[in-house]
Amino acid sequence: MTAFSPETFAQFLARVAPGAVERERERRLLHAELAELRAFGFGALRVPAAHGGADVPLEQLFAHLVDLSAADASLGHVWRGHVAFVEALRAQGDAAPSRWYERVVAGQFVGNAQSERQETARLGTRLEREGDTLVLSGTKYYTTGSIYADWIHLAALDGDERVAVTVTAHHDGVRSIDDWDGFGQPLTGSGTTVFERVPVDPDDVVASDTDAARWHLLGSVFQLSLVAVVAGIAQRALDDTIAFVVPRRRTFGFAGETLPREDPLVQLVVGELSVAASTARRLVLSVARELGDAVDSGADADELQRLQFDVFRLQEVVPRLVLEAATRLFEVGGASALAVDRGLDRHWRNVRTIASHNPVIQRTRALGQHALTGTLPEWKAPGA
Repeated sequence: MTAFSPETFAQFLARVAPGAVERERERRLLHAELAELRAFGFGALRVPAAHGGADVPLEQLFAHLVDLSAADASLGHVWRGHVAFVEALRAQGDAAPSRWYERVVAGQFVGNAQSERQETARLGTRLEREGDTLVLSGTKYYTTGSIYADWIHLAALDGDERVAVTVTAHHDGVRSIDDWDGFGQPLTGSGTTVFERVPVDPDDVVASDTDAARWHLLGSVFQLSLVAVVAGIAQRALDDTIAFVVPRRRTFGFAGETLPREDPLVQLVVGELSVAASTARRLVLSVARELGDAVDSGADADELQRLQFDVFRLQEVVPRLVLEAATRLFEVGGASALAVDRGLDRHWRNVRTIASHNPVIQRTRALGQHALTGTLPEWKAPGA
């Protein structure tokens, strides 16, 4: 693996961005693109310098995630679990196992597999002991990034105790299936992963985290990663709309040659897209900067909870802003803006998919409850 450089990253973005529409339309998974990112050290950006990583500020990592998502929204999204895994290592300080830093620096990629597609919230994925061997069996869904992974971080039951487990993705008992059936983010590999008697290193089984500060930190990182993808989509929606409008020689609804780029209504819509893209990016990076500063200064659980609330607020504001802009962009070109080969519809579909990932209304209601009563919901169904 080579050291990350901004120049190499910029060249990579310029190469992969033009193919995003075709890749999505053909459902061509991102194995080659992800391998290239891993090869030049993208996955080790937050690994401490003492362990061979770039040790960039959290704000800089999120700036790169926004840019990567502008090039390809799915390509930015697949890093969500990996980013959180590295932040969890950093949160352990000197207690973090060095073998994991070594793996990440070597270019290995960590996928994520927490949820299961079943009627109840109780986990079906379990650890079992076969003599001296610990094995994992179960089926996960919404396993973003796992189809590309070397390792998969997941939730399982050890007896009646919920634990976090990290297992190799290269064992014959691990199968990731590209069966994600959502109408957006089709290349994230967010489908099914099956584990059949996969050996587990006991050192890679961790009890449920009871550290409130770390819980707030990782919750913030997981959700801010999604908002960063939305900010990237806003930028690409703006870029694609400009590329569509500038060469056109007739404005919809008028006879003869009337340049759309000079039409006040078209200019208004493009201006709205510009506002959405700039605002979304600045909001994401401002919270990322505060979160990074808080971690570096050893902030306590209360401060990290405050920042997590700010992430909740972004989950309400940023998708709504970008969804509206992604709808309005079609006002610049009439029926010609609907062409499948342009793929302008993918911006709305992808944002709507991300906004449904962790329902925004639950987060916003939690903010209201806390403001009024000083308490948070227990995150369970009404009446449960």
